[in-house]
Amino acid sequence: MFGVNRISHHFRDCEFHFHNFGVGFRFHHTFHLPLKPSSFGAIIATTTTHNRSKCYSSGTPSKSSGEIPLFFDSFSQQEDEREILSDGVSAVAGGVVALGKFDALHIGHRELAIQASRAGPPFLLSFVGMAKVFGWEHRAPIVAKCDRKRILSSWVPYCGNMVPEEFQIEFSSVRHLSPQQFVEKLSKELKVHGVVAGENYRFGYKAAGDALELVKLCEEYGMEAYIIKSVMDKNQFSTNINSNTGSKERGQVSSTRVREALAVGDMKYVSELLGRQHRLILMATDRERFSFSQYKVSAPKSCLLNLAPKEGLYEKCSLLLGEENVMLCRVIIDSKFVHIETDYGGSSDIFGTHNLQYLHIEFGDSST
Repeated sequence: MFGVNRISHHFRDCEFHFHNFGVGFRFHHTFHLPLKPSSFGAIIATTTTHNRSKCYSSGTPSKSSGEIPLFFDSFSQQEDEREILSDGVSAVAGGVVALGKFDALHIGHRELAIQASRAGPPFLLSFVGMAKVFGWEHRAPIVAKCDRKRILSSWVPYCGNMVPEEFQIEFSSVRHLSPQQFVEKLSKELKVHGVVAGENYRFGYKAAGDALELVKLCEEYGMEAYIIKSVMDKNQFSTNINSNTGSKERGQVSSTRVREALAVGDMKYVSELLGRQHRLILMATDRERFSFSQYKVSAPKSCLLNLAPKEGLYEKCSLLLGEENVMLCRVIIDSKFVHIETDYGGSSDIFGTHNLQYLHIEFGDSST
């Protein structure tokens, strides 16, 4: 094996249980995902193996498919919890892996998972340890690690009632592989059945391989390969994004665009890119705790587990007491704190008597 790891399904660091005093906040106007998506994107290239050709149209709404970054330019944060394979059996054996960076889990990433699910058990394959290898500065993830399983589970209606699983490879173990060597690893060591990638995907040492070469190499090694079109961002705000993100941006939905939209506090746009409302999670520690008053809960920004939108006021919030009980609120983010205000005067009674450890804030269509 070559440093293969699979993300643990336990996510013990951030479980959402009200009886354990974990409380979530979200906006009242929910961004609904359709249960019967309409056809939009399409595969533009496939391999032909075993004398049969496969080509599928997607089953997602009009905003799907998306960013597949260069192989050497993917960002992935080192995970604390992993299941290291030690029995010699690949966790993705017989499955179909979507290749790319999955920071935001946006609608483009969802499209990749959909196409993978049409060909077999779906996996999202990404690389860990890139920041360490390249000396990049740490940046907050768009999605909290503990929240990824919830998001992937929400893709079940799109993915043939299957939950896509995440699978990680240590970047240092594949950094110097040629395109052919990388595909050989997928085939002979991981024993995957097929591969899904976006039309702009590049891979191998110094990004030497492109999507067409991926199709060719997969055919040589007896694997299916599905290349899909990017989901393009039709929002007018994308003009501003495009001017700031460099030559690799061609107008497709991307994690970069999500970060830029968060940076300006346009939560409606963020919801469009993600296909859901952005959820912010804060965790109290022994040194940093939440404070309560009659109408407000405040948390230091050092408690953040993922990326917050810009400083400002966000209306139409809701406080989640479990998934069914909702209390309307607003969120105020300043330079040091995240404040959640409610019109219910008994807030301190609800929270003050509990050892509250987590806050979940979900953002809707308001902007600062």
